[in-house]
Amino acid sequence: MFTAAFTTMVVLVGLQLAVRGEAHAISWLALPPLVASAFMAWRWVVGIGLVSLGGAFIAVWVVHSFNAFAMVDHAVDLLVVSAAVAIAAAIAVVREREDERLRELTQLASVVQQAILRPIDNRLGPFDIAARYVSSRSGAEIGGDLYEALDTEFGARIIIGDVRGKGLDAVRLSSTVLGSFRHVAFERPEQRSMIADLDRAVARGADDEDFVTAVLAQERGGTLEIVNCGHPAPMLVRDGVATYLVPESMAPPLGLGPAARELTVRLQPGDRIFLYTDGLAEARRAGEFFPIKDRAWSLIGHGNVGDGLASLETALRRWVGGPLTDDIALLLLDYRPESD
Repeated sequence: MFTAAFTTMVVLVGLQLAVRGEAHAISWLALPPLVASAFMAWRWVVGIGLVSLGGAFIAVWVVHSFNAFAMVDHAVDLLVVSAAVAIAAAIAVVREREDERLRELTQLASVVQQAILRPIDNRLGPFDIAARYVSSRSGAEIGGDLYEALDTEFGARIIIGDVRGKGLDAVRLSSTVLGSFRHVAFERPEQRSMIADLDRAVARGADDEDFVTAVLAQERGGTLEIVNCGHPAPMLVRDGVATYLVPESMAPPLGLGPAARELTVRLQPGDRIFLYTDGLAEARRAGEFFPIKDRAWSLIGHGNVGDGLASLETALRRWVGGPLTDDIALLLLDYRPESD
């Protein structure tokens, strides 16, 4: 940026010297500091501005054959450059303050998110498990994506969900759902009772139009019981083939009175269960959705589960080719009962 600004100044001063008094290129020297104010620290902006102003005086001085009185002809040009330097410095100062404020808010949002989404152990009952939160990096906004995995006396219990909306209200509702899940998962032997408790917790803590889509899963004796409350369907990856686990009828989201409808899957050693939020389901490039089902085996079907999620995120960002439009929560479970 500094090199470009300096080059521009040299060109403009040279142009004025070449045409002498036939054209006024001096006022264009207001551009380098103004452009620099959008990208550079205010000290650099002031430096570029002073160099521009000095170049303007030199060009006028030379054009008028070192006649100080004749410089009055270019007084307006010099005033324009001087004003541009002052304005550019002020813009740079304000921008730096706003950038610092945004960085602080983003760090705070990250801390809040990490406090709600506690780290998950890499072993849960008969599963090797990995979790990953993929941020869309949309400023200081916080998403309502959530997940948790607990080993209880009733079996391994997992939840993944997405709160409608963003910001502090979404975080508050996400915290409500996770807090309730962490309690009832150890108290209710059946998922139907858990979902009823979670639904009441959301209904109490949400506005009229708020809800939470979620998938709850429970493993007992090699059988996985899944309840889907308006959430993107989980995926089973088995023997190189990926299959969506779609129930005959989907329950409404939490907060809208879901009636639990369980889908039962008999697990085999080596099966992988992939759960995710709609940020992945809706990721697209030029209107084409990310082909997660076609690439599931190559990305997450084998190897370490943590490495699999990392590979998936890399492939997704390359596919989108730009910033993601929504945060994404990912859970990957590898059924390894022999490791118990």
